[in-house]
Amino acid sequence: MQPSTTVAAIELRISISETEPLIWRQLVLPESSTVAELHEAIQCAFGWKNSHLYALAGHNKSGKKRLIFALDDGDGPAGAEVAANVRLLELFDPAAVGLSDLEYEYDFGDSWTHEIEVVGQAVLQKPAITCVAGAMRGPVEDSGGVQGYANVVRVVGTPGHPEHREAVEWLEFVTQEGISKFDPGAFDMAAINRQLELLARRLWPAETTEADIEFVLGPILWFLNEANPDGLPLTTAGYLKPVVVKRAMADLEWTEPWQGSVSTESHAAPVRVVRERLQEWKLLRKSKDKLLLTPAGRKLVNKPAMLWHYIADRLASPGHPGVQIGTQLKVHWELTGSYPPMGLRDEVIQLALHEHGLRTVAGADIPLDWARGLRIDVHQSFLCLRLWNTKKWGTDENELSPAGINFLLDVQSRWGD
Repeated sequence: MQPSTTVAAIELRISISETEPLIWRQLVLPESSTVAELHEAIQCAFGWKNSHLYALAGHNKSGKKRLIFALDDGDGPAGAEVAANVRLLELFDPAAVGLSDLEYEYDFGDSWTHEIEVVGQAVLQKPAITCVAGAMRGPVEDSGGVQGYANVVRVVGTPGHPEHREAVEWLEFVTQEGISKFDPGAFDMAAINRQLELLARRLWPAETTEADIEFVLGPILWFLNEANPDGLPLTTAGYLKPVVVKRAMADLEWTEPWQGSVSTESHAAPVRVVRERLQEWKLLRKSKDKLLLTPAGRKLVNKPAMLWHYIADRLASPGHPGVQIGTQLKVHWELTGSYPPMGLRDEVIQLALHEHGLRTVAGADIPLDWARGLRIDVHQSFLCLRLWNTKKWGTDENELSPAGINFLLDVQSRWGD
């Protein structure tokens, strides 16, 4: 008899029709997964960008015709079902090994059709998604379907081709990588499984404990508790006094041996950034020669769970549309592990600002250095939290902790769809 902690799973072989050589992945995921979760797994496993519509169509295990879409607003064809409401067990019999009659289509323009074959039953130790086999790099998004992608591969692999340079420039723009890194025959199962692990942690988040909350909010709670009830002393210039700065750096384990003695805000960026953010978030305020708790700060200082939601709300609704766009991109990049190359992040933010109709007061395009400043500003807000499995300052873009994922999911949920 299986231990109660195991999860019944199904193993599926998913192949992109008509590709030569065949592009395929073999995935194991909980049999209770929904079609929407299968879609997310396919996107990760093949390297798709989740930027187009999809559908699952065919006949289920009992022979009933099914048409399943992501849309839940009634815009799909008559009789279409919502992907999030249909579970794999309704469609596939894990014991019925063989090619199913259901196909997954992604991007109705390029029409990437994925055939789904049931390999068999499986068991997982926890809700997870793993890739156990496969072949070839996933196709490039918006490359024109099977024939279009095959042509791209052929042209970029033929230096003497008259369209070679144009194809290389297009490929580098779309993939945001140099042509030297493009290998259509590459299959990096370890990299795929890292993405699938992150996806599973998003789909089935772990429970957040009181200790998790206090760890994530550690720097914020330190400042609020130190200011409670009599406030923190300030210099005549309005900065925290050296004794407070040194205590913060030591207590929060922000001091590195090579830094030596750090006693002023000008040399202790973590202290300055957190102090400024807590003022912006209306948890602390300056009054003469002290930094005091605001009414909100007094209310939340001993209520970490309520403070968690308060900070999530402030990040989700920063009060400026540009900062909100930057925050949405940051959260998406963190949760999906899909950061653009460092050199392109400011351009991505700049493009997003323009797409949302934001311009300068004079009506001009947002300058790139403005986008860079916005990225840094958003970045620093997230550094005020311990979203990663470390207390060190500045160690973002590493692996998010389970509690860090839950916090970002909380922020993301406040934007709705």
